[in-house]
Amino acid sequence: MNITTPTTLSAAQYDGLAELLIDVINAGGSVGFFAPLQKETALEYWRQVKAEMESGLVLFIAEMDGLLVGSVQLAPSPKANGQHRAEVRKLITHTDYRGKGIASRLMQAVEDHALACGKTLLVLDTHLGRPAEAIYQHLGWTRVGVIPDYAAGTDGSLHATVVFYKQLA
Repeated sequence: MNITTPTTLSAAQYDGLAELLIDVINAGGSVGFFAPLQKETALEYWRQVKAEMESGLVLFIAEMDGLLVGSVQLAPSPKANGQHRAEVRKLITHTDYRGKGIASRLMQAVEDHALACGKTLLVLDTHLGRPAEAIYQHLGWTRVGVIPDYAAGTDGSLHATVVFYKQLA
């Protein structure tokens, strides 16, 4: 597996990221979209991510077997009093490649990069009761609490969100 942090995105990467997001959403992944996700909506999302990359967002991409199989984002706090922290966003792995350590490797890459940039506190949130919750706990993240009815799932129904943090050494 190869994990990279591109500073620009090629047409093939946009397409791979769109297909990855479509796979995750259409399988029930709750990362901000309703199913079924259309390709143009997915491409527009990744264009927005690319624009955010120009102002500090870091995109991590995992590739395996010549395919884009996972991604995650690290968003540094823009606030003067928050320069030590960042938010982890949208950890996703292709459904055909789950259980292969992709999420763990992506999260380790995020933590390593964050530390190298002077970030000592990371935060994230995830859908209560989904597999990602167990992954974060396994990786040493601390559960802060649950917010009821925080976001709508891919089917439109409201669900609770779990907030986590991790202090980096």
